Amino acid sequence: MRITVPSEPEALSIDLERTALIVVDMQNDFGSKGGLFDRLGIDITSIQAAIAPIAQVVSSARRVGCPVVFLKMGFQPDLSDAGPADGPNRIKHRQHIGDDTHAPDGTKSRTLIRGTWSTDIIPALKPEVQDIVVYKHRYSGFYETDLHAILQRHKIRHLVFTGCTTSVCVESTLRDAMFRDYSCVLLSDCAAEPIGANLPRSNHGATLLLIQTLFGWVSDSTRFLKALESVSAATPAI
Repeated sequence: MRITVPSEPEALSIDLERTALIVVDMQNDFGSKGGLFDRLGIDITSIQAAIAPIAQVVSSARRVGCPVVFLKMGFQPDLSDAGPADGPNRIKHRQHIGDDTHAPDGTKSRTLIRGTWSTDIIPALKPEVQDIVVYKHRYSGFYETDLHAILQRHKIRHLVFTGCTTSVCVESTLRDAMFRDYSCVLLSDCAAEPIGANLPRSNHGATLLLIQTLFGWVSDSTRFLKALESVSAATPAI
């Protein structure tokens, strides 16, 4: 169950029995029409473009038995986990956190609040019963969550990262994972970052460079899925 994933700066060998797929914040508030980003006028085209390759990777990960972990950015309804009113997390979210809004079907929702349409995973990536869903209330999926404990129970050592946004929640979670000695690979076409998209070097591109230089490895869905094909080829038909 060991495969070699072509990646930068060099190929990465991973044990699929100790590998989990991480899907970061692919939720309605960030990637769906009518969600927070869309309402703020942020271009969500790149996030929507990542949905199809992520779906392929999720399907293949399930097929080979890798745990699929969905992270969701969502605060308690009373905002008790958002930090103090004068804290940086609360300040950076204060223009929209907890706002009353509506889902496209007219039902009530609240921006970035747990248990609402706003924080539901995008329908095309809907988690299945065996998948793991973890709410987080900071950019990193490891901060005050059970993510590390869950991964340890599954004896995970390798993490494959997908999701949005590349330079914020994906990078924050991947950095924290590296600090905990997980080997991480980010699939570049399965991640997206609207911020800085028009700069000479986008935030997305800058994060890819940082990861492959210092924090992990960078590949893409095509190369990762091709590596997974070797598992199918080596598995006898029943």
